[in-house]
Amino acid sequence: MRAVVFEDVGRPGIQDRTVPAVGADEVLVQVVATGICGTDRAILLGEFPARRGVVLGHEAVGAVTAVGAGVRSVAPGDRVVINPTYHCDRCRPCRRGMPAHCGAKAGREIGVDRDGTMAEFAVAPERFVHRLPAAVPYRRGTLVEPLACVLNNLRAARLRWDDRVLVLGAGPIGALCALVLARRGARVTLAERDQGRLALARLLLPRAVQVLAAEEVTGAGRADAVIDTTGTLPGDVLGAVAPGGTVVVMGEKEAGVATLPLRALVTGGIRLVGAGPYRPADFELAVDLARDLPLEGLVTHVLPLERYAEALAMLAVTPAGPGRSDGAAGYSAMKVLLATDDGLAP
Repeated sequence: MRAVVFEDVGRPGIQDRTVPAVGADEVLVQVVATGICGTDRAILLGEFPARRGVVLGHEAVGAVTAVGAGVRSVAPGDRVVINPTYHCDRCRPCRRGMPAHCGAKAGREIGVDRDGTMAEFAVAPERFVHRLPAAVPYRRGTLVEPLACVLNNLRAARLRWDDRVLVLGAGPIGALCALVLARRGARVTLAERDQGRLALARLLLPRAVQVLAAEEVTGAGRADAVIDTTGTLPGDVLGAVAPGGTVVVMGEKEAGVATLPLRALVTGGIRLVGAGPYRPADFELAVDLARDLPLEGLVTHVLPLERYAEALAMLAVTPAGPGRSDGAAGYSAMKVLLATDDGLAP
């Protein structure tokens, strides 16, 4: 099979790989499409640690082609989405009700240190493979995993119905945050520095979402909650939060550092939260909510695996020398999918 591989920092490549074998409790999925995530981008730019030689990708949908002897919940032919967030149910965090912080993840994170889904086939344990509802087309299903991330972080914000919410970053995660918040009737503002993503957000999101350039935020009034999806929390973020408000740090970069004025944090009664990975229940809820949310509206491009370099260039990962990449260019896409030759049939 063909697979897009992390060969080194700044150097993705497409390779021929053996179709993975199926264990007793595992499911083999013929991948129809995989969304390119900010994590994939960060891996290639050296901003997120990953195992060299790993198959990238973790936002995948496809059809079951084979199952292990012990698998009962899915069968060949089922349309499915893969939950890439492993948990063992045996370690102390899992037993304390925090499976998102499982202590046994090392070597098991799909697309990071376990082969991922930017390939024609992928294998995953049965309990991390979920049937797609009949009403959810494949294109929409690729947004289920990022929607789970969003649900986790919005829950961490402990939002009230009358809250004003500021979302930093108009990439797919920020746009999904704004879409979900607008659906629940929240007053939401989305702020972005990149001109390409700013234009795309204004085009793709409902009118209920106020989309501003980052420099315009200071005149927009203080928010009750700030959701930072960028991983580059600005030092002046507390100036955008109302007294008693909350800042949720959602984006993450290995070298990300923020300096915040502690006096403003304390006297303003500001809650600063790192929500961490989503729980299994968040993923299951995302599958259910996808029945009614038009998530596919954020997909702007679908390219075959062989055009992975072109797809990455749309997300500001561009050649910086022989076989290497950097993030100097702007964005020309919102959500980009890599698809197999079979395309995105319902």
